[in-house]
Amino acid sequence: MPDVVQTWGNEMNKTLAGMSALAAALELATPAHASIPLLNATCPGNIEVHADQGGPVYINGKEGALKKFNDNYFEIKGAGVTISLSINPDGSPSVSYTGKGGANGICSVKAS
Repeated sequence: MPDVVQTWGNEMNKTLAGMSALAAALELATPAHASIPLLNATCPGNIEVHADQGGPVYINGKEGALKKFNDNYFEIKGAGVTISLSINPDGSPSVSYTGKGGANGICSVKAS
């Protein structure tokens, strides 16, 4: 009887491991723009950023490639720059950019 219990326990562990992997995969499959607020920002170097509520995000009028790191931090690439969008604990957005040759700075978020 102990062999049956041990075999059942091993099968249960495999099933739980498979379910955990499936849950992780589903989490990764969620839209990357789930928490993006409506915003407009101006960055040094005449870089304009616009995001619709929930995404997408545009850099100088063109849709950027969005990567979600967590519900409070995103990076958007396009037009030769990377835009960093973070959501502060109070819900307000902070935007900064990194460009070619080490150019970087804080962007001014306009009232939406």
